[in-house]
Parts: sequence; structure tokens; C-alpha cells
Amino acid sequence: MYVFGISLVLGLFAALLFVNFYFRWKVIKVYHYLTDHKIEFNAEHIFNRRRLKEEILPRYPESQQQIITFVNYIHFSVKMASALLFLVTVFGLILMHYR
Repeated sequence: MYVFGISLVLGLFAALLFVNFYFRWKVIKVYHYLTDHKIEFNAEHIFNRRRLKEEILPRYPESQQQIITFVNYIHFSVKMASALLFLVTVFGLILMHYR
């Protein structure tokens, strides 16, 4: 059981690293497009879709898809990283308890 738990924690940690690098690559790819076209917005626009739709998307109608893609990638990467970090922590605590 202990070996399985260690393997599970290591697997989740590897998944966390993979998700981090994969989405970092995808986010940076879209981010380069946004910076090349001088599209600027704040973090509050990323986490508040109403403000994004009201303030940013009308300013850059030709790049709406890239902006929405960037925001979606950020949201998904934060959710996945949080979930994997939670799982790694929980399984680590379980393994410490049964050690």
C-alpha cells in the first residue's frame, strides 16, 4: 500500500509538471500574439469575464478569439494546477499518516 501511495504521489507530481509546461507553452504562444499586436489588459479582466467583454473585447474586435483563448487557457491552467496540487497534498498527508 505504501509503495502504491508513493507511486501515486509521484505520478500526480509528474502530471502537475506536465500540465504546467504544456499550458505554459500554449499560453506563451497566445501571449506572444497578444503582445505583438499590443493588446493590453489587466489580471482583473482575466478573472472577471463581464469586465473583459465590456472593456477589452470591443477595443480589439479583430483579436477577440485570441483574447478569449488566452483567458480560457489561464482559467484552465489555474484549475488544473489547483486540483493536482490539492491531490498531491492529500495523498502526501495520507502517506505521512500511514508511515
